[in-house]
Amino acid sequence: MDDSETLAEAVSWRREMRVLIIEDESRLAHNIAKALTDATSFAVDISNDGEDGRHMAITNPYDLIILDLMLPKINGLEILQNLRHSGQHTPVLILTAKDTTEDIIQGLNLGSDDYLTKPFEMAELIARCRALIRRIYDRPDPVIQVGDLSINMASHTVTFQGRQVILPAMEYRLLEYLALQVDQLVSKTEIIEHLYNFDSENFSNVVEVYISNLRKKFDPGPHHVLIHTVRGQGYILGAMPQ
Repeated sequence: MDDSETLAEAVSWRREMRVLIIEDESRLAHNIAKALTDATSFAVDISNDGEDGRHMAITNPYDLIILDLMLPKINGLEILQNLRHSGQHTPVLILTAKDTTEDIIQGLNLGSDDYLTKPFEMAELIARCRALIRRIYDRPDPVIQVGDLSINMASHTVTFQGRQVILPAMEYRLLEYLALQVDQLVSKTEIIEHLYNFDSENFSNVVEVYISNLRKKFDPGPHHVLIHTVRGQGYILGAMPQ
C-alpha cells in the first residue's frame, strides 16, 4: 500500500505520549515544558491554576501529569484525589516545595506515582518522566528492537543494521511512538495528537510525509516489511497481524 492512502481526519482529544504540567510558576512551567520537548519530544500542555488544571486533567487523557501542590483555586492534592476517585490511572508526578516526610507519604498515599521536591535537577525530572512513560507502555527497557532497527529512548539514538541514523526531531518522535506500540495499529488521529500540542494548527498531510521519509531510511523497496499502511485505519511498525 502506498503513502497516498488517506486515513480518517477527525481529531479527537485522546492523548498519547502527552504531558500536562499544572504549575502556577509560569516561568518554571515553561522551562519544564521546553526541557521535555527538547529532551524527550513529548507534546506538552500547561495550566497555571488548579481549577483549569483539574478540568484539563479530567477531560483530556494524558500519559503523565506533573503536579504542583500549592496552586491557586484548587490545591494539587485535591486534584489528585479527584482524578483517582474518578477512576483515572494517569501517572502523576508531584513536583513541590513541600519536602517533609509527612508530605511525601501523604502524596504517595493519595495516589501519586512519584514525588520530586523543589529545587530539583532538570535531568532528574526528565529521567523520572521517561521511566513513568515507559511503564505505561510496559516498556521497562529503554531500548526497543524491531528487526534491524533499534530505538534507544534514553539516549534518543536510532541504529539500523548496526549503523546510527540521525533523524529530525519530528521523525524521531513518530518512530519512537510507533515503536512503543510495536506490532499494533496506530491511527493517524493518534499520531497527530502525539506530534502536536494544543496550540498547534498543523493538522495536514505531514504524517504521510514523515512515514514516507522513515520508509526511505529503514524500509525501502516496493514491499514494506517494517512500516505498514492499513487502508483507512493507520500504520503498524513491525509485524502485520495475521
